[in-house]
Amino acid sequence: MSHKLFEPARIGDIEVANRVVMAPLTRSRADEAAGDVPGSPMNVEYYRQRSNAGLIISEGTQVSPVGKGYMATPGIYSDAQVEGWKPITQAVHEAGSKIVAQIWHVGRVTHPHLTGGAQPIAPSAVAPKVVAYTHAGKVEAPEPRALALDEIKEIVAEYRRGAANAIRAGFDGIELHGANGYLIDQFLRDGANKRTDEYGGSIENRVRFALEVVDAVVAEIGAGRVGIRLSPVTPANDLADSNPQAVFGHLVEELNKRNIAFIHFVEGATGGPRDIPGFDFEWARKTFKGTYIANNGYDRQMAIDAVESGRADAVAFGRAYIANPDLVQRLKLNAPFNTPNPQTFYAPGEAGYIDYPTLDQAA
Repeated sequence: MSHKLFEPARIGDIEVANRVVMAPLTRSRADEAAGDVPGSPMNVEYYRQRSNAGLIISEGTQVSPVGKGYMATPGIYSDAQVEGWKPITQAVHEAGSKIVAQIWHVGRVTHPHLTGGAQPIAPSAVAPKVVAYTHAGKVEAPEPRALALDEIKEIVAEYRRGAANAIRAGFDGIELHGANGYLIDQFLRDGANKRTDEYGGSIENRVRFALEVVDAVVAEIGAGRVGIRLSPVTPANDLADSNPQAVFGHLVEELNKRNIAFIHFVEGATGGPRDIPGFDFEWARKTFKGTYIANNGYDRQMAIDAVESGRADAVAFGRAYIANPDLVQRLKLNAPFNTPNPQTFYAPGEAGYIDYPTLDQAA
C-alpha cells in the first residue's frame, strides 16, 4: 500500500522526492583547527548516506564565532566554511535529495571557551541554568551581555550573510533556528527577554527580532527557500514563556504573511513529552499556509497518519536518522530500526557516525 508520506511534494520552491525530513542533528565533527570547517570525507559520507530523505536539514551552523555553543560545530560565515560545505551539498544532490542549512546563533547558551574569549550575548543579562561542554570540561554558562541596538542590526546582517553563503555553498535554502532556547527564541520568550525598548516588553516587540531576521534572509534568497524551526513550549536550555499561544500565535500569523516555505515545529518538549499544554499546534497547521513539518517523537504509524490526515505536510526524524542511514527504506518496509549509541553522538571519528549498517548491509 502506498502512503502519502513517501510521495513527492513541494516545500516552497524546493521539490522533494518524499515527505520524510532529516531533522538537524549536532554531531560535533567539524574541523575546529581549520576554523570550524566541515567537508571532510567523513562528513560528506554521513550526509550522502542519509540522502534518501526528501529533505535534509543540516546540523546547526553558526553565523558568527560568537554564535557558537558547542565544540566542533560548523560555521557558515567564512569562505573556508563555504568551500567545506560544497562537497556535502554536491553529494546530497547527486544522491537525489535536497538539503537546507540550519543557520543559528546560540546567544547566551555558550561560554567564552567556545567563542574565542567573547562574553555570550543575549537580549538581556539573564544567565541560563545550563552547562557548556568545552575542551576545558563541563562549565556553567556565565551571565550574558545584553545586546545594544546597533549590535542587533549587526546580527541580523550576520544571518543574511549566512543565508547568502548557504546558497553559495550549494544549499537549496535555509532553516532559521528559532527553537530550543537559542538567540531567536531568547528574544521571543519573556523568560529571557527583559528589555524595555522596541525589542522587549510587548509581544509585538519580542517578535520583532525574529521577523527582522526572516525579512533579511527572504530579501537575500527568496521566501520560497526560507524556513524556521520553532519550539513554543519546550523548556530546553532553561527557557520559558508566560503565554506561548499569544507569542507564537502572533509569530505564525506574521510568518504566514511572508509566504515562507515552511515552519518546522517541535511539538512538545524537545526530545521529551509531546503533551505539554500552552500552544495549539493544530491551530498553527490550519493558520500557516506554507509547509508544516512536524517533529518530536514520531514513529512510523504516527508519521503516516499525520500526513495522510493532513495534520502535517511532512515529518522530521532526528535520532532515528543517526542510527538508520536508510531510514526511508525502513519506514516503507516497516523494518526494525538500529539502536543509536548516545556515547558516540558528539564524539570525534567515524564510530557511531558513518558505520551504522543499512538493511542491505545487515542482510
